[in-house]
Amino acid sequence: MIGTVFRSEDVPAADRFDYWRELIARTRSNDFISTHSADFWGELRLLELGPATVMNVSFLPTRFRRSPRMVRQSDRELYHLTLMLDDGMALDHAGRTTAFAPYDLHLADSSQPYDFRPADDRERRIVRGVGLDIPKALLPLPPHRVGELLNRRLPGGEGIGALLAEFLTGVDRQADTLQPADAPRLGRVVLDLMSAWIAQLLDAEAALSPETRGQATAERVQEFIRQNLHDPELTPPVIAAAHNISLSYLHRIFQQRAQGEPVAAWIRRRRLENAHRDLADPSLSGTPISAIAARWGYSRHSDFTRAFRAAYGMSPREHRLQSPAGRGH
Repeated sequence: MIGTVFRSEDVPAADRFDYWRELIARTRSNDFISTHSADFWGELRLLELGPATVMNVSFLPTRFRRSPRMVRQSDRELYHLTLMLDDGMALDHAGRTTAFAPYDLHLADSSQPYDFRPADDRERRIVRGVGLDIPKALLPLPPHRVGELLNRRLPGGEGIGALLAEFLTGVDRQADTLQPADAPRLGRVVLDLMSAWIAQLLDAEAALSPETRGQATAERVQEFIRQNLHDPELTPPVIAAAHNISLSYLHRIFQQRAQGEPVAAWIRRRRLENAHRDLADPSLSGTPISAIAARWGYSRHSDFTRAFRAAYGMSPREHRLQSPAGRGH
């Protein structure tokens, strides 16, 4: 596991709020204000991914305020991206209040003041979100263009924004299995996704390097494959056409992203891994093997059996009988 974990119940009640805000202040220099500070509850996982920092947080209503004085005193030159997983937070900026809904994204600049606050700080209600902090110098887009997106409600449920949101939530789910050597690679992926998302919103994809565009396209392709593994017609030409790219470009960017594994091989491996998992699931013990095969894109049972045996050295039926799903019957 990489990163730092904080759970308020692990700290004496009198120290919880101060300790929690000290951890967040490692990257975000704000005033932290909460009407619940005397009886605070919060959880935080702080992941250092190379130059990027990802924070998964759950907390009682808290205000995050960066004043002009704080900007003058200290500025780490960071972009702060926040993905809201619940509603209940609002932004006061330039005389306007913007409320945020689940899977909205909010981009702030540490060089500018902001006031991100609970819509109702009296309600004892948990708010969840994911934060991403990256050095501004690493974003390959001019600050004046990025400034067009600051302190706005931005979509996180579609296009590259959805991929970025899924990555941010997914990396936290996998945190316990990650090793320190994984951090730099994951940091590059999240930086490429954020760059591609911002460039898409600004219609400025041409400003990105070929490497960044390729990484973002590869991530979109892999997510498309994951969502369509059930389709027996999912082939490299179909995937390339769905993304308006050539077949040769698909193979090139995919092998760079998947450590040289061809597209068709990656599809086959993911299908078999999912079927292998389902066959061992006791809750699916009554589901016919042919139905599980069809769920993961195998319309012919014989093709599934042959591929499964080649991958795992046994038939699907033998695997099920050896698993908890089979031993329970």
